[in-house]
Amino acid sequence: MWQYERGTLHYDIMVTLILLFIFLSPYWIPYNDKPLARALHPSEIVVTTDDLGHLVYQIQANQIAAGDDLAVRGQLLRRIAPISGDVKIVSYAAVADGKGRVQSYRVVAQR
Repeated sequence: MWQYERGTLHYDIMVTLILLFIFLSPYWIPYNDKPLARALHPSEIVVTTDDLGHLVYQIQANQIAAGDDLAVRGQLLRRIAPISGDVKIVSYAAVADGKGRVQSYRVVAQR
């Protein structure tokens, strides 16, 4: 079915159409090929850094018992210490879902 030689006008047009389809079709055809959101393991702690060089931890709320500020800080520090050693908590914030339930804690710490 493909009888055109390379370098001919018909060949160039067909190759251009194929490439346009490959690169432009994702904008118009919903392939639904987005990666799945990965749920964290119940005891998993995610560690990143911020612009100031602080360590930022994301700890699931089911690992921390509710209490006053000092008790929550102590529990967060006990979860962080085995990972990063001796650190000082700069701040922490509860991350809630749309219904106001605490899902995780975002902890900023420094060495």
